[in-house]
Amino acid sequence: MRHLLGERLRQLRHVRGETLDQTARRAGISPQYLSEIERGVKEPSSEMIAAIAGALDVTLVDLVTAVADRLVVVRDTARQPACQAAFALAA
Repeated sequence: MRHLLGERLRQLRHVRGETLDQTARRAGISPQYLSEIERGVKEPSSEMIAAIAGALDVTLVDLVTAVADRLVVVRDTARQPACQAAFALAA
């Protein structure tokens, strides 16, 4: 989940045309920490996620919903067999 959260935060930051420094400054964190969050290396607290969401002018609900929607897609993709041969092997 932290990788998907990081991807979404990076997407939002890029859409705004911002650097790590700009977003991190508004969120009250270091650019290095924001980079680690975006890369899925760190698992931020809920307070930190809320601060970053605020810095990106997105509500926490919208951010979490986007990540949850992405989780559903990833889950559903993982459940689908790669090819028809997988059906035959399963039988």
